[in-house]
Amino acid sequence: MKDYMIRAISLDGSIRVVAARTTDIVSIAREVHNLSNTATAALGRLLTAGLLVSTGMKGDDTLTLRVNGGGPLGNLIVDADADGHIRGYVSHPEVELPLKNGKLDVGGAVGSEGQMYLTKDLGLKEPYTGSARLISGEIAEDMTYFLWQSEQIRSATTLGVLVGKEGVLAAGGLLLQLLPGYDEGLVDNIEANFADLSDISRIIETGVGPEELVARALAGIDYRIIDEKEVSFTCRCSKDKVAAALILLEDEELLEMMGDERTVAKCHFCGEEYVFTREDLREFIKNKKAL
Repeated sequence: MKDYMIRAISLDGSIRVVAARTTDIVSIAREVHNLSNTATAALGRLLTAGLLVSTGMKGDDTLTLRVNGGGPLGNLIVDADADGHIRGYVSHPEVELPLKNGKLDVGGAVGSEGQMYLTKDLGLKEPYTGSARLISGEIAEDMTYFLWQSEQIRSATTLGVLVGKEGVLAAGGLLLQLLPGYDEGLVDNIEANFADLSDISRIIETGVGPEELVARALAGIDYRIIDEKEVSFTCRCSKDKVAAALILLEDEELLEMMGDERTVAKCHFCGEEYVFTREDLREFIKNKKAL
């Protein structure tokens, strides 16, 4: 089954839901960054969360979600675009902690003494950045709290990554938001539905897709599917983009780099390496002077 997202809304327009399967995305991230089991679960949850909150973006819009809770994993950063592409990395991918109550200790690895930041670049003069403190480091609870604090939207989030000896067995998530005019009488029904989705990765492992996740979240409520989008771990880096960044360096920095026969720049998101020769760097300096 491919990775994809489903977006739905109740017929009265007061409840919206996004559900995603991200098993392949998390598997690729694990392989690209050689992630430990705990790092896989933490980054996998954030990758899924980034996709869930990226819906509604258009054209060249991008979104960056960053978490640093003061835990041993350090920074976790994911970056998504309007086409369903996402990428991400963690500062210390090797970190592994003992199991906590029989489960991966994501909260301990991420930490809860920090902030979640969400930056949206929608093509306006300045990107918009919102932030909220972390409350657990478990990512799902932090995302729910962030949406309330930053956007005053009552939400519920469930995220999961199931890791086994064979690698990533299942990953995905669901985000439900109550919009102005929602029926308070439906809240108990929604909470009961959501309780049945708490172990979402094991549900996805059984073959349940985003359509069924939406159906379970909105059981007893009339709704319609808005759209379906394929999603993937895709990096937007290129040698030209790296070169453009190098040109912005001071001449002294470029001259110092020219002390080596070649300079290797590595993309944090995908690990791709780009090689630049002394002549390349010399051309950068020459082009800067011509501007």
